[in-house]
Amino acid sequence: MADVTEFSDGVVRLERDDGIARIVLADPDRRNALSTAMTDGIGAALDHLEGGDARCVVVAGEGPAFCAGGDVDSMLERQESDAPTDDAVRHIVQEIGRCVKRVYECEFPTVARIEGPAFGAGANLAVACDVTAMHEDARIGFGFREVGLAVDSGTSYLLPRLVGENVAKELVYTGELLTAERAEELGVVNHAVADDEFEGRFSMLVDRIASGPTVALRTSKRLLRSEFATLGEAIEHEAGAQAAVLESDDHAEGVAAFTEDRSPAFEGR
Repeated sequence: MADVTEFSDGVVRLERDDGIARIVLADPDRRNALSTAMTDGIGAALDHLEGGDARCVVVAGEGPAFCAGGDVDSMLERQESDAPTDDAVRHIVQEIGRCVKRVYECEFPTVARIEGPAFGAGANLAVACDVTAMHEDARIGFGFREVGLAVDSGTSYLLPRLVGENVAKELVYTGELLTAERAEELGVVNHAVADDEFEGRFSMLVDRIASGPTVALRTSKRLLRSEFATLGEAIEHEAGAQAAVLESDDHAEGVAAFTEDRSPAFEGR
Protein backbone atom coordinates (compact mmCIF):
# COMPACT_ATOMS: atom_id res chain seq x y z
CA MET A 1 0.00 0.00 0.00
CA ALA A 2 1.30 3.44 -0.94
CA ASP A 3 2.43 5.88 1.74
CA VAL A 4 0.53 9.15 1.16
CA THR A 5 1.48 12.64 2.37
CA GLU A 6 -0.51 15.79 1.58
CA PHE A 7 0.83 19.31 1.22
CA SER A 8 -0.82 22.74 0.96
CA ASP A 9 -4.09 21.45 2.43
CA GLY A 10 -4.24 18.59 -0.04
CA VAL A 11 -3.57 20.60 -3.21
CA VAL A 12 -0.50 18.41 -3.74
CA ARG A 13 -0.30 14.75 -2.79
CA LEU A 14 2.87 12.67 -2.54
CA GLU A 15 2.40 8.93 -2.95
CA ARG A 16 5.33 6.59 -2.34
CA ASP A 17 5.33 2.91 -3.15
CA ASP A 18 8.30 0.56 -3.64
CA GLY A 19 10.81 3.19 -4.75
CA ILE A 20 8.38 5.09 -7.00
CA ALA A 21 7.26 8.52 -5.80
CA ARG A 22 4.25 10.22 -7.39
CA ILE A 23 3.72 13.96 -7.03
CA VAL A 24 0.04 14.47 -7.84
CA LEU A 25 -1.32 17.95 -8.61
CA ALA A 26 -4.66 17.61 -6.84
CA ASP A 27 -6.65 20.77 -7.53
CA PRO A 28 -8.87 19.60 -10.41
CA ASP A 29 -11.50 22.32 -9.91
CA ARG A 30 -8.86 24.87 -10.94
CA ARG A 31 -7.38 22.54 -13.55
CA ASN A 32 -4.30 22.16 -11.36
CA ALA A 33 -3.22 25.75 -12.07
CA LEU A 34 0.07 26.87 -10.57
CA SER A 35 -1.33 28.91 -7.69
CA THR A 36 0.84 29.83 -4.72
CA ALA A 37 -0.56 26.84 -2.85
CA MET A 38 0.27 24.53 -5.77
CA THR A 39 3.84 25.72 -6.23
CA ASP A 40 4.46 25.64 -2.47
CA GLY A 41 3.06 22.10 -2.33
CA ILE A 42 5.23 20.85 -5.18
CA GLY A 43 8.28 22.37 -3.53
CA ALA A 44 7.39 20.79 -0.19
CA ALA A 45 6.93 17.37 -1.84
CA LEU A 46 10.36 17.63 -3.47
CA ASP A 47 11.87 18.72 -0.14
CA HIS A 48 10.30 15.65 1.45
CA LEU A 49 11.99 13.40 -1.13
CA GLU A 50 15.40 15.07 -1.02
CA GLY A 51 18.20 12.75 0.02
CA GLY A 52 15.79 9.82 0.31
CA ASP A 53 15.56 6.47 -1.38
CA ALA A 54 13.21 7.26 -4.28
CA ARG A 55 14.26 5.63 -7.54
CA CYS A 56 11.88 7.42 -9.90
CA VAL A 57 9.55 10.43 -9.47
CA VAL A 58 6.30 10.72 -11.45
CA VAL A 59 4.55 14.07 -11.86
CA ALA A 60 0.84 13.75 -12.67
CA GLY A 61 -2.36 15.79 -12.61
CA GLU A 62 -5.60 14.71 -10.95
CA GLY A 63 -8.79 15.15 -12.95
CA PRO A 64 -9.19 16.20 -16.58
CA ALA A 65 -6.10 18.46 -16.80
CA PHE A 66 -2.39 17.94 -16.22
CA CYS A 67 -1.81 21.62 -15.44
CA ALA A 68 -3.49 24.73 -16.85
CA GLY A 69 -0.39 26.83 -16.21
CA GLY A 70 -0.59 30.19 -14.47
CA ASP A 71 -3.59 30.91 -12.29
CA VAL A 72 -5.81 33.11 -14.50
CA ASP A 73 -8.08 33.91 -11.55
CA SER A 74 -5.09 35.47 -9.82
CA MET A 75 -4.34 37.47 -12.96
CA LEU A 76 -7.89 38.86 -12.94
CA GLU A 77 -7.66 39.67 -9.24
CA ARG A 78 -4.41 41.55 -9.83
CA GLN A 79 -5.96 43.62 -12.62
CA GLU A 80 -9.11 44.40 -10.64
CA SER A 81 -7.19 45.37 -7.51
CA ASP A 82 -4.57 47.31 -9.45
CA ALA A 83 -1.86 45.40 -7.59
CA PRO A 84 1.74 46.39 -8.40
CA THR A 85 3.28 44.72 -11.44
CA ASP A 86 6.24 43.81 -9.24
CA ASP A 87 3.95 41.46 -7.30
CA ALA A 88 3.05 39.56 -10.48
CA VAL A 89 6.67 39.35 -11.58
CA ARG A 90 7.66 38.11 -8.15
CA HIS A 91 5.03 35.36 -8.40
CA ILE A 92 6.28 34.33 -11.86
CA VAL A 93 9.95 34.25 -10.89
CA GLN A 94 9.93 33.24 -7.24
CA GLU A 95 6.99 30.84 -7.26
CA ILE A 96 6.14 29.41 -10.70
CA GLY A 97 9.64 29.70 -12.14
CA ARG A 98 11.24 28.31 -9.02
CA CYS A 99 8.77 25.41 -9.04
CA VAL A 100 9.63 24.48 -12.66
CA LYS A 101 13.33 24.81 -11.85
CA ARG A 102 12.97 22.54 -8.81
CA VAL A 103 11.35 19.84 -10.93
CA TYR A 104 14.03 20.23 -13.62
CA GLU A 105 16.81 19.93 -11.03
CA CYS A 106 15.25 17.05 -9.07
CA GLU A 107 18.04 14.64 -8.19
CA PHE A 108 15.99 11.59 -9.18
CA PRO A 109 14.87 10.52 -12.68
CA THR A 110 11.49 12.16 -13.35
CA VAL A 111 8.61 11.15 -15.63
CA ALA A 112 5.64 13.37 -16.55
CA ARG A 113 2.29 11.62 -16.92
CA ILE A 114 0.29 13.91 -19.24
CA GLU A 115 -3.29 12.71 -19.46
CA GLY A 116 -4.95 16.09 -19.99
CA PRO A 117 -4.15 19.62 -21.16
CA ALA A 118 -0.77 21.10 -20.25
CA PHE A 119 -0.69 24.81 -21.05
CA GLY A 120 1.91 27.57 -20.70
CA ALA A 121 3.78 27.15 -17.43
CA GLY A 122 2.02 23.79 -17.09
CA ALA A 123 3.66 22.66 -20.32
CA ASN A 124 7.00 23.78 -18.88
CA LEU A 125 6.33 21.79 -15.72
CA ALA A 126 5.79 18.72 -17.91
CA VAL A 127 8.86 19.11 -20.12
CA ALA A 128 11.02 19.96 -17.10
CA CYS A 129 10.75 16.24 -16.35
CA ASP A 130 13.34 13.91 -17.85
CA VAL A 131 10.86 11.74 -19.76
CA THR A 132 7.31 12.56 -20.86
CA ALA A 133 4.45 10.23 -21.75
CA MET A 134 1.31 11.81 -23.21
CA HIS A 135 -2.17 10.35 -23.59
CA GLU A 136 -3.48 10.47 -27.16
CA ASP A 137 -6.34 12.78 -26.12
CA ALA A 138 -4.15 15.25 -24.23
CA ARG A 139 -2.90 18.56 -25.62
CA ILE A 140 0.20 20.61 -24.86
CA GLY A 141 1.02 24.18 -25.81
CA PHE A 142 3.17 27.18 -24.98
CA GLY A 143 0.46 29.71 -25.85
CA PHE A 144 1.38 32.56 -23.54
CA ARG A 145 0.28 34.83 -26.40
CA GLU A 146 -3.32 33.74 -25.81
CA VAL A 147 -3.37 35.77 -22.58
CA GLY A 148 -1.23 38.54 -24.05
CA LEU A 149 1.99 37.54 -22.37
CA ALA A 150 5.57 36.82 -23.37
CA VAL A 151 7.00 33.42 -22.44
CA ASP A 152 8.05 32.79 -18.86
CA SER A 153 8.69 30.00 -16.34
CA GLY A 154 11.63 28.66 -18.35
CA THR A 155 10.16 28.41 -21.85
CA SER A 156 13.06 30.25 -23.47
CA TYR A 157 15.48 27.71 -21.97
CA LEU A 158 13.54 24.45 -22.12
CA LEU A 159 11.67 24.61 -25.43
CA PRO A 160 14.57 25.40 -27.84
CA ARG A 161 16.57 22.57 -26.30
CA LEU A 162 13.77 20.15 -27.11
CA VAL A 163 12.76 21.23 -30.61
CA GLY A 164 15.38 23.69 -31.86
CA GLU A 165 15.21 27.47 -32.02
CA ASN A 166 13.14 27.84 -35.19
CA VAL A 167 10.42 25.39 -34.17
CA ALA A 168 10.33 26.89 -30.67
CA LYS A 169 9.74 30.34 -32.16
CA GLU A 170 6.90 29.07 -34.32
CA LEU A 171 5.20 27.32 -31.40
CA VAL A 172 5.44 30.47 -29.30
CA TYR A 173 4.45 32.91 -32.06
CA THR A 174 1.42 30.89 -33.19
CA GLY A 175 0.41 29.48 -29.83
CA GLU A 176 -0.23 26.14 -31.56
CA LEU A 177 -1.91 23.60 -29.30
CA LEU A 178 -0.20 20.31 -30.06
CA THR A 179 -1.84 16.92 -30.23
CA ALA A 180 0.06 14.09 -28.58
CA GLU A 181 1.07 12.73 -31.99
CA ARG A 182 2.38 16.11 -33.15
CA ALA A 183 4.17 16.72 -29.85
CA GLU A 184 5.95 13.39 -30.17
CA GLU A 185 6.84 14.11 -33.79
CA LEU A 186 8.45 17.44 -32.85
CA GLY A 187 10.24 16.01 -29.82
CA VAL A 188 8.28 17.99 -27.24
CA VAL A 189 7.35 14.70 -25.53
CA ASN A 190 8.89 11.24 -25.65
CA HIS A 191 5.78 9.11 -26.09
CA ALA A 192 2.27 9.61 -27.46
CA VAL A 193 0.22 6.66 -26.26
CA ALA A 194 -3.23 5.35 -27.24
CA ASP A 195 -5.92 5.15 -24.57
CA ASP A 196 -6.05 1.36 -24.35
CA GLU A 197 -2.27 1.14 -24.03
CA PHE A 198 -1.57 4.12 -21.79
CA GLU A 199 -1.69 2.54 -18.34
CA GLY A 200 0.33 -0.50 -19.33
CA ARG A 201 3.00 1.34 -21.28
CA PHE A 202 3.35 4.06 -18.65
CA SER A 203 3.77 1.49 -15.87
CA MET A 204 6.36 -0.40 -17.92
CA LEU A 205 8.31 2.82 -18.53
CA VAL A 206 8.33 3.86 -14.88
CA ASP A 207 9.13 0.34 -13.65
CA ARG A 208 12.01 0.10 -16.12
CA ILE A 209 13.53 3.34 -14.80
CA ALA A 210 12.85 2.55 -11.14
CA SER A 211 14.45 -0.90 -11.42
CA GLY A 212 17.67 0.54 -12.84
CA PRO A 213 20.99 1.27 -11.11
CA THR A 214 19.82 4.38 -9.24
CA VAL A 215 23.23 5.81 -8.35
CA ALA A 216 24.37 5.49 -11.97
CA LEU A 217 21.15 6.97 -13.39
CA ARG A 218 21.23 9.95 -11.02
CA THR A 219 24.85 10.56 -11.97
CA SER A 220 24.03 10.27 -15.68
CA LYS A 221 21.17 12.75 -15.24
CA ARG A 222 23.51 15.27 -13.63
CA LEU A 223 26.03 14.86 -16.46
CA LEU A 224 23.41 15.09 -19.23
CA ARG A 225 22.07 18.31 -17.71
CA SER A 226 25.54 19.91 -17.57
CA GLU A 227 26.62 22.32 -20.29
CA PHE A 228 30.19 21.43 -21.16
CA ALA A 229 32.11 23.70 -23.49
CA THR A 230 34.03 20.90 -25.22
CA LEU A 231 33.98 17.13 -25.63
CA GLY A 232 37.19 16.94 -23.64
CA GLU A 233 35.62 18.79 -20.72
CA ALA A 234 32.66 16.40 -20.79
CA ILE A 235 34.94 13.35 -20.77
CA GLU A 236 36.89 14.71 -17.78
CA HIS A 237 33.72 15.37 -15.77
CA GLU A 238 32.31 11.95 -16.69
CA ALA A 239 35.47 10.26 -15.48
CA GLY A 240 35.36 12.08 -12.15
CA ALA A 241 31.69 11.21 -11.65
CA GLN A 242 32.26 7.59 -12.63
CA ALA A 243 34.72 7.15 -9.78
CA ALA A 244 31.86 7.19 -7.25
CA VAL A 245 29.60 4.97 -9.37
CA LEU A 246 32.34 2.34 -9.64
CA GLU A 247 32.07 1.86 -5.86
CA SER A 248 28.29 1.24 -5.92
CA ASP A 249 26.67 -2.10 -5.14
CA ASP A 250 24.66 -1.87 -8.36
CA HIS A 251 27.85 -1.70 -10.44
CA ALA A 252 29.11 -4.88 -8.77
CA GLU A 253 25.74 -6.53 -9.41
CA GLY A 254 25.76 -5.39 -13.06
CA VAL A 255 29.19 -6.88 -13.69
CA ALA A 256 28.26 -10.12 -11.93
CA ALA A 257 25.01 -10.41 -13.91
CA PHE A 258 26.85 -9.79 -17.19
CA THR A 259 29.45 -12.46 -16.52
CA GLU A 260 26.75 -14.92 -15.34
CA ASP A 261 24.56 -14.20 -18.39
CA ARG A 262 21.50 -13.16 -16.37
CA SER A 263 19.42 -10.03 -15.83
CA PRO A 264 20.78 -7.72 -13.09
CA ALA A 265 18.77 -7.22 -9.91
CA PHE A 266 19.68 -3.64 -9.04
CA GLU A 267 18.78 -2.43 -5.54
CA GLY A 268 19.39 1.28 -5.98
CA ARG A 269 22.58 1.65 -4.02
